[in-house]
Amino acid sequence: MKNIILSLCLTTMIFTMSNCEQTNPEVKSVNISSDFAAKTSNFAFDFWKNLQADESVDKNYFISPLSLHIALGMLLNGADTDTKKEIQKVLGLENQSMEEINKTYLELIENLPKVDPKVVNTIANSIWQDKNFTSEQTFIDNLTSSFKARLYNEDFGNPATVDKINKWASDNTNTKIKKILEQIEPSQVMFLINALYFKGDWTKEFKTENTQKAEFVGTNTTKMVDMMNQTTEFKYADLKDYQLVELPYGSEKYTMNIVLPKNTSIENVVKNLNAATWQSAQNSLTKRKVVVGLPKFKIEYSKKLNGILQQMGMVKAFSDQADLSKIAKPAGKLKVGFVKQDTFVAVDEKGTEAAAVTTIGIEVTSLPVYPEIICNKPFAFLITEKTSNTIMFIGKVSNL
Repeated sequence: MKNIILSLCLTTMIFTMSNCEQTNPEVKSVNISSDFAAKTSNFAFDFWKNLQADESVDKNYFISPLSLHIALGMLLNGADTDTKKEIQKVLGLENQSMEEINKTYLELIENLPKVDPKVVNTIANSIWQDKNFTSEQTFIDNLTSSFKARLYNEDFGNPATVDKINKWASDNTNTKIKKILEQIEPSQVMFLINALYFKGDWTKEFKTENTQKAEFVGTNTTKMVDMMNQTTEFKYADLKDYQLVELPYGSEKYTMNIVLPKNTSIENVVKNLNAATWQSAQNSLTKRKVVVGLPKFKIEYSKKLNGILQQMGMVKAFSDQADLSKIAKPAGKLKVGFVKQDTFVAVDEKGTEAAAVTTIGIEVTSLPVYPEIICNKPFAFLITEKTSNTIMFIGKVSNL
């Protein structure tokens, strides 16, 4: 049984990671439009497919489409003209105004935490800016109000700033992601960072005494692993190419959806997933008693996403033609140097702990140095006829 899918299918659960401070046990619902939800789901599957195409079939990975979506949402507030259009299209939000988009992000950030008080969810956003760099106040105001982002003005020439940024990431992921930056390059002037943390106990925990050694048949090795087992009533569907089971956390507002291929590979299953096919699969789920075997595992993953996002259609933002003039004028002054995601997930008998940090590095472009000719001293001039290359007049201005 190719249970390697289990490290991949967690992605479909982590879409719903969110912000919270667990001081308020009040249960809330999240009110976003069905159109926004469908398009962000399509973004998640598009991101997944492009990442899969970029990774080896032998490698485990773990990603957070939600973390990336929020980070790009922050960047979107700083973009204009074609750069903005490309980012909006990649996010699936091309038909929405910035006011509508930011309102939805705020709704997610404020109310996702309160969906299930039995599950720990946190989201944090930050803007790290070189103290010698000046950004547009409107951009900062939008991020602090709609994304609850905190602004840090720091000395990017001081190595201690890297430690501060890494500590922020660690503090906001329960120490699960300790380092997101090695150093700050001279061209870098700003970082937009999103951090997600999730910790949920299974609604129906696996008993440790039922965990047994079992073979895990991977793509290139077979290994003995700790396989958790339980026979319980879960939502389950037997579909054409895969089996689907839903394992809930807490009060069942958050779930892990396990996608196990049948007579095909997980790569082929993923190719056919989108918001519509996923919803159809969800509609097929029915409660029944199911035997579930799930290996205990942990994944730590880091991936630079420049190429993947360019493949998805976000091109100009990474070029010297980027228009990030809503961060700082003029257009062409700034570009996205990198987009990177660092993640962590651990699954055991009790539940799941997961974290993601998405970092967007903003840097100054290599602006062209134009020659200057300032006629503030004596100069000469010629008047010519171009078809015959005839010099008709020559003059000199010594004094005015």
